Amino acid sequence: MTETALRHKVCGVLLAGGQSRRMGGGDKTLQPLAGKPILGHAIARIRPQVACLVLNANGDPARFADWRLPVQPDTVPDYAGPLAGILAGMEWAARHAPVCDLVLSAPTDAPFLPRDLVDRLEQGMIDSGADIACAGSGGRAHPPIALWPVSLAEDLRLAMTQEGVRKVDAFTARYKVARVDWAAEPLDPFMNVNTPEDLERAAALAGEITG
Repeated sequence: MTETALRHKVCGVLLAGGQSRRMGGGDKTLQPLAGKPILGHAIARIRPQVACLVLNANGDPARFADWRLPVQPDTVPDYAGPLAGILAGMEWAARHAPVCDLVLSAPTDAPFLPRDLVDRLEQGMIDSGADIACAGSGGRAHPPIALWPVSLAEDLRLAMTQEGVRKVDAFTARYKVARVDWAAEPLDPFMNVNTPEDLERAAALAGEITG
């Protein structure tokens, strides 16, 4: 990490609350990739960048026991999407990691997440005076991959439970957002694995990285 990293204490929230329909159901994040589950790659990328780490996942938490991470299910019902996981992470941090004033959200199906994700998002937030910093690559934003103030938890809960907000962009539009871009070549660090074909491509890319 750089000397300027973690001006704020950051809690990492890895999002695994979806239903993996395009992968045929089950936990896509537990699919093997280059010798370990996809989740293991995400943890290895994010854990060194944060002060603490929590996994947002629904269902039986025992299936993630090997990683010895706290598992926090959605606190809004009916698989309400990434915002529900982000809210669950914010509320978990407020209760269990009060020294952390920022939450980093990132998906567990992205095995190549940047190792400088927190540093650069935080710098983008500071440089622009933004409320939230979001990652981007290849000319597009990745709204669920972002740095959020824990203090937004109450506003987010109200937006989801009273206004029915489900899209990340619909919530972040209320705030100043800094977008921080990474190069998408030779590898997009935000590539996620949604289908069996994506998994094959990720395996080939992992082989090129380690080969």
